[in-house]
Amino acid sequence: MKRIGVLTSGGDSPGMNAAIRAVVRKGIYHDLEVYGIKYGYSGLIAGDIHKMELGSVGDIIHRGGTMLYTARCEEFKTLEGQQKGIEQLKKFGIEGLVVIGGDGSFQGAKKLTEHGFPTIGVPGTIDNDIPGTDFTIGFDTALNTVIDAIDKIRDTATSHERTYVIEVMGRHAGDLALWSGLADGAETILIPEADFDMDQIVSRLNRGQERGKKHSIIMVAEGVGNGFDFGKRISEATNMETRVTVLGHIQRGGSPTGFDRVLASRLGAKAVDLLLAGEAGVTVGIQNNKLVHHDIEEILSQNHQIDLDMYKLSQELSI
Repeated sequence: MKRIGVLTSGGDSPGMNAAIRAVVRKGIYHDLEVYGIKYGYSGLIAGDIHKMELGSVGDIIHRGGTMLYTARCEEFKTLEGQQKGIEQLKKFGIEGLVVIGGDGSFQGAKKLTEHGFPTIGVPGTIDNDIPGTDFTIGFDTALNTVIDAIDKIRDTATSHERTYVIEVMGRHAGDLALWSGLADGAETILIPEADFDMDQIVSRLNRGQERGKKHSIIMVAEGVGNGFDFGKRISEATNMETRVTVLGHIQRGGSPTGFDRVLASRLGAKAVDLLLAGEAGVTVGIQNNKLVHHDIEEILSQNHQIDLDMYKLSQELSI
């Protein structure tokens, strides 16, 4: 193998640049030519492909987002789109590909492998919803962004004696809501993986008010429902002054934490090692602080599992 490519796809996450840097520099270290593909699978189909040098990835390890940009591509879900992408890879003499992204990105990587093109997936998503790895690139940074926001909101909640509903990202996974809620002592955490009882939530808020509690924080993962709807229901049921904050895309930005920079560097480099070893159709990950890899089809067939013991702990500590 003499030439490899790298692309980022789907939603951006802090640390993607560190992963790109690792792929490029690890590849060059092993005398490979490395090509960056801009705008994900859309750029692959269009042939937006450029050779990268050591300097191409200089001064990016600390930057959020992705220097290769990203886009969603419906065309690549079709056989014709996939064949166009492979034709472009062959045109540039690229023999292996590293795809950095989430579930949708891995679906594309799986298709490329099925068509005989070696592809390795690197999990990059703030939702932390990829099986086969304890953490995905960007989760730790997003978590700390959410925690910082909750700390600030709590100051206002205390000053005005209000209940705050905070909606965070996580359409199918509640990790951000759970981890940030536990870290910041939220009274209630609502996640897609666990049922909730609105009467119990109201009862807990009323008990807190009766013992003199001045404010409350309720974390809602977007997959559970609309934060404003929950805020309205709580306000009507308790007569407490309630405010809602939807953190939105602020969770995706920012300079990656040290953890995410190191994780991205390790996973990006591991992906290159696997290509050189003749592997294809696998995803890299970290489990118990050890680098691992799994068959991509196996990973895509599994559902994300949340740590329900941690969820139970959050309930026990918020009595």
